[in-house]
Amino acid sequence: MTGFEPFGAHSVNPTEGLAKAVDGKSDADINKALEGQFEATCKQVFDGMAKRFLPEKAGTENAVIQYDVAAPDGVHTFQLKVAGGKCEVAKGATGAPRVTLALSFPDFLRLVSGKLNGMQAFFAGKLKLTGDMMFAQTMQGWFNAS
Repeated sequence: MTGFEPFGAHSVNPTEGLAKAVDGKSDADINKALEGQFEATCKQVFDGMAKRFLPEKAGTENAVIQYDVAAPDGVHTFQLKVAGGKCEVAKGATGAPRVTLALSFPDFLRLVSGKLNGMQAFFAGKLKLTGDMMFAQTMQGWFNAS
């Protein structure tokens, strides 16, 4: 991967490893480094999010959160399905989403690593939201960022 290790193979904290990997890198650098691995990288990120889900923060909420991640090879759609204190990952649009977040692959990695603020990304046009926008702010706290 030409010196680009998105999940910090030697890092105890995968979010920290991802943050270091994308920090200061251009969109072109990130896309080139992960060429041919866009879907696998997305899947790895979403699986990590499901593992870092904090059911006590979600409470009794049930929701489908959809991400449309635009990579050079096409849009990769994944859903996080939160119900009954669990979070499961599904590839594709398999359920009706409460909110959909659409962004580029590099900005997706920046967002989930904490290098891109969601509110700033939204107002800058880097993040497009459809559905329940207020819910989008709430669900950010459902995942352990450390």
